[in-house]
Amino acid sequence: HLAPLAPAPVDIIGGPDYETRFAATPAPAPVTDPAALAWLFYTSGTTGRSKGAMLSHRNLTAMTSAHLADIDQPDENCSLLHGAPMSHGSGLYIAPYVLRGARQVLPVSGAFEPAEFLDLCAHHPGSSAFLAPTMIHRLVETGRGRPANLRSIVYGGGPMYVESLKKALAAFGSVFAQIYGQGESPMTITGLRRADHDSHDDAILGSVGYARSGVEVAVLGTDGVSAPAGEVGEIVCRGDVVMSGYWNNPRATADTLRDGWLHTGDLGSFDDRGYLTLRDRSKDVVISGGSNIYPREVEEALLEHPGVAEAAVVGAPDAEWGEVVVAFIVGCADERALDAHLLERIARFKRPKRYVVVEELPKNSYGKVLKRELRER
Repeated sequence: HLAPLAPAPVDIIGGPDYETRFAATPAPAPVTDPAALAWLFYTSGTTGRSKGAMLSHRNLTAMTSAHLADIDQPDENCSLLHGAPMSHGSGLYIAPYVLRGARQVLPVSGAFEPAEFLDLCAHHPGSSAFLAPTMIHRLVETGRGRPANLRSIVYGGGPMYVESLKKALAAFGSVFAQIYGQGESPMTITGLRRADHDSHDDAILGSVGYARSGVEVAVLGTDGVSAPAGEVGEIVCRGDVVMSGYWNNPRATADTLRDGWLHTGDLGSFDDRGYLTLRDRSKDVVISGGSNIYPREVEEALLEHPGVAEAAVVGAPDAEWGEVVVAFIVGCADERALDAHLLERIARFKRPKRYVVVEELPKNSYGKVLKRELRER
C-alpha cells in the first residue's frame, strides 16, 4: 500500500508567507571565474581520436556575443529547432537563443528527419536552426518549399559545395548563413553572411566569409609568416573564443596552441576582398608526383555533373606517383563521362585515377564524411 500523499505547501503571491520569503538578506550570487571550465566539447574525430576541447565561460560568452553581432538576432518570438545533435553546434547555439528569450524545440523523433523538421518549421514561429550541409541536402531532396515560419538556417561543420548551395537557395530562398569554426574555437572563426548568399559570384558562395567579431584570423605560409591574398596556407586564429587546451592532453595542446594562435590544421586562402576560402584539411591534401591536389576542388567539379549526387576524394598510395586521386561517388555517371567533364574544369593531373561508385558515403553523427574509412577501402 502506498502512503497517503502529504499536502503540498501553498504560498499565495502577495500574502504574508510569500512576503516573508523575501524579507531575509538575499543569498549572494555565485561568482564565476571567466576562465573556469564550462564545457568539454569533444571534437568529431574524423581524422583521429576525439579530443576534449576545454571551453571556458569567457569562450562561450565570446561565442554568444559574436553570434548576435554577426549571424542572427533572435527574440522571444523566435524558435531554435534542434535538428542537429545538441552535443555539437546546435547545443552551442542554445546560449544566444536563451539569452534572447527564444524557445527551444526538440523533435519527437530525437533525430533529423527532413519531413518532421519542415513540419516543425511550419508550426513554430520564427524558426531557426543549425544544420550540417548534408542535412540541408536532404531537405532539398524532399521537394518541399520554404515553410511559412522558417526564419533562418545557419550551416557549418563540413563543406558546403557551391552546386549544393545553389539548389538550397532555389528551394528555400535567402534564409542561409554559414559559420566556419571548430570545437576549439566554437562556431566562431569566419562567417558568410546572409546577404552574401544573394551573390551570383561563385567565389563568394564557395567561401566561408569574413573574420568574425572579436576574432583575428590569418593564413600562414610554410615560413610561419602571413601569406598574401591568393596564396594557400594554414588557417590560424586568436581571440577570447579560443579554448584553453585539450583535456588531459598536453601534447595535442602544445601542437595546436602555438605562439598565441590556434592552428586549425585547415588550409585556405584570403582573396583581396577579405573572403576566406577553405581548400582542405592539411591531412586530406593529396600529394601526387610532388604536386598538391586539394580534394575539395575535385569534389566541387564532380558535383557539377548531373549524374553525381555526392562525392568524396581521397589519396591512395602509389609506387610511381606517391599518391593518386581516388573519387568515391554516389550517382550513376560512368568514368569516361566524368573524365571528359573534369577535363573542362580542372587540370589533367588532378583527375581521379580511379572512380568508386557507392550507395552512400560513410558519415559520422554530425554528417561529416569519414574519409579515413574511405582510405581503408
